Amino acid sequence: MKQITLVGAPVNEGSRRPGCLMGPDAMRTAGLAGALAELGHAVEDWGDAAPQTDRALARHPNNKLYAFDACAAWVETLQETALEACNDNRVPIFLGGDHLMAAGTVPGLAAGAERDGRPLFVLWLDAHTDFHSLETSDSGNLHGTPVAYFTGQAGFDGYFPALKARVRPEHICMLGIRSVDGHERAALSEMAKEKSADAIDVVDMRRIDETGIAQPLRAFLERVEEANGRLHVSFDIDFLDPDIAPAVGTTVPGGATFREAHLIMEMLHDSDLVTSLDVAELNPFLDERGRTATLMVDLVASLFGKSVMDRPTRGC
Repeated sequence: MKQITLVGAPVNEGSRRPGCLMGPDAMRTAGLAGALAELGHAVEDWGDAAPQTDRALARHPNNKLYAFDACAAWVETLQETALEACNDNRVPIFLGGDHLMAAGTVPGLAAGAERDGRPLFVLWLDAHTDFHSLETSDSGNLHGTPVAYFTGQAGFDGYFPALKARVRPEHICMLGIRSVDGHERAALSEMAKEKSADAIDVVDMRRIDETGIAQPLRAFLERVEEANGRLHVSFDIDFLDPDIAPAVGTTVPGGATFREAHLIMEMLHDSDLVTSLDVAELNPFLDERGRTATLMVDLVASLFGKSVMDRPTRGC
């Protein structure tokens, strides 16, 4: 049995499309707490985090950045919240909210792991690498910056809150990548060229098509276990194919299938390495009668022990 803490992170300022602020309540309405409790876990809901918006911020010269003050406030609040939520062997599940949330949750969790003398590893399930700096973001949507920020890339100092702890790039595995901007591609390529052993492992959909999804995931989990690491899973809904998960504002065709997604969750459960989870970019305004929220509850349940044998046939 695990002590699971649900934390709402209704971040909607990381992009210009409204609706992600309803994500936490959609997951609750779809029965997340009950599904986890049925598996024997103790579940506590902390409600929704709220940013402190009274801090003074330096103005960034990139005038395209959208809702910069609110985004920075969310990052600061979620770093503090995540650090508290991972105390006492709790397993926090952060319910988003757009993927800017990871700029707060991941450094907070990394600080908690560092405090306990362990490294934090991150499994990034996403169609995008989210490796923009504040300078290179042409869209100005800051949900495209979390990985660059929490790996300590240049350009955030003095603008975003100071990192509580940095995640080493070689401790990150990205699965399902299939939409990368030129600036991001160049930055990741430069990292791989300069420090080949210290670069992010980017597993795009072509590699998954060629080798299957289990092989790279298994190799990553072996690295986590060998290092006695904590494992955070940051799950963006657009990791999934939009045919099965339409409730996301950044749909990219060719994503993970229903079975691939469940296989990942089942392998993660079998590993017993996962210590925290983000569910990001759920936009109920774009959903079809709660279809995506219901699927995500089922996937999270798989991560926490629901097996194929537990799944009843659903009526037509």
